[in-house]
Amino acid sequence: MNQAAAAFAAGLVSFATPCVLPLVPAYLSAIGAGSTDPGRALRAAAPFVIGFSAVFVALGVTVGLAGSLVTDHRLQLIDLGGIVIVAMGFLMMGAIRIPAFERSLAPGVDAAHASGSSLLLGGAFGLCWTPCVGPVLGSILALAATEATAARGAGLLAAYAAGLAVPFLAVALGLGQAMSAARFLRDRYATLRVVSGVILVAAGLLVFFDKTYIVNAWVAGIGG
Repeated sequence: MNQAAAAFAAGLVSFATPCVLPLVPAYLSAIGAGSTDPGRALRAAAPFVIGFSAVFVALGVTVGLAGSLVTDHRLQLIDLGGIVIVAMGFLMMGAIRIPAFERSLAPGVDAAHASGSSLLLGGAFGLCWTPCVGPVLGSILALAATEATAARGAGLLAAYAAGLAVPFLAVALGLGQAMSAARFLRDRYATLRVVSGVILVAAGLLVFFDKTYIVNAWVAGIGG
């Protein structure tokens, strides 16, 4: 449950990235979601959301299955997952740089746009923008792999997709506050990256040393 909440929050952070947020109005226009009628806008945006959600869930299933194939080495898999999450944290903070994670694969989006299908355009978005949101998504994928089941991997990535979908749908429905809040985060993205990176490093260390129960106990204490 806590992992799903973290994945959902990661999706929200991904929406506010500089390579996603500025293009949201263009995507809404491309799928015809610029209508002032909320119902019509939602019907236009829904296939797009389903498209990118399907891609992320498929990724979750894939890494979950991959993890299930090495259950005999589960402890090593968890250690590797922790190392990957720590590395993604340093990447998020800018301490290390991988150029592939700093750009998107826009040509794929162009081809999907030409098809006229919102569903395909959403799927292309999920595939082509994956490198750009790589540090955050990579951490969720690493966590999904340690779950070692397709269902749990799919669940984590579904939560991530939901976090990305909620603000997108809010903007599609004409909620200016959602776009303003996203711009607020975008304008402070440098700080957000550092904070997110520190959190990822801490989370990776907890996974590596098998101490995630500390966070679970802390959350349970707050809830109590």
